[in-house]
Amino acid sequence: MSEYNLQKTIPALERSLAFFRPHHLELRNRLIKMMAAIVICSVVAYIFIEQIAELFISPLMAANPLVYKLVYTNLPEAFVTYIKLAVIIGLLASFPIILYQLWLFVSPGLRKDEKKLAVTVVFWSTLLFGGGGAFAFFAVLPKLLIYFTSYANEGLEPLPKLGLYLTFVARMILTFGLSFQIPFLMVMAGKANLVTAAYFRSKRMYFYLAIVVLSFLLAAGDFMATALLALPLFLLYEIGIFLSALFNRKKREPAES
Repeated sequence: MSEYNLQKTIPALERSLAFFRPHHLELRNRLIKMMAAIVICSVVAYIFIEQIAELFISPLMAANPLVYKLVYTNLPEAFVTYIKLAVIIGLLASFPIILYQLWLFVSPGLRKDEKKLAVTVVFWSTLLFGGGGAFAFFAVLPKLLIYFTSYANEGLEPLPKLGLYLTFVARMILTFGLSFQIPFLMVMAGKANLVTAAYFRSKRMYFYLAIVVLSFLLAAGDFMATALLALPLFLLYEIGIFLSALFNRKKREPAES
């Protein structure tokens, strides 16, 4: 590169850095606040980790009278498991704060209609995630545990490991929390004119196959558990098709009139 070109390039880079520097500082401040929220929520969760663990373990104890305790085979396992559980709870509890900080970062660059849409997406996504997690813990998990522990008898004593069980529960809650976003995301995709309800109908079998594979992996290869996981997801997909067609029809009618 010649000296002349170098003299032209350096000032341009300096101007670019000067332009983006306030945004970098703003992003850094938001990230610091998000990390602080996660740490604080995780510390609070660890303070009450015994109560939280008992809440997670209670469905297992109620599933079968032969299951009356959990075990751990590695000395640090209980401590590490409690740390992991506290961090997961901290992430879930700080989710609204994280969304709020992201909103404060991106909102100055959005138009009025985009701000309204973003608020709607954040609100319903948070609500549906909480509803999916609650549905998993109070409706699906007890049924699954009753089935899994039905193999236990006086000659076959179940000794579930603490770390694996709590990981299973957390994974179940996270899976259903994300799965409950399916109808909402399908509706939003239709409102954004990305896809239509007819597309979801035509590709139904492919989506059903993906749901079965995902449920099979989450259920660790058990066919009964796969069915219990896949059926609610099939229902959510059909609800998404119905709502997508309904809202898109409402949007077309004012446009035609």
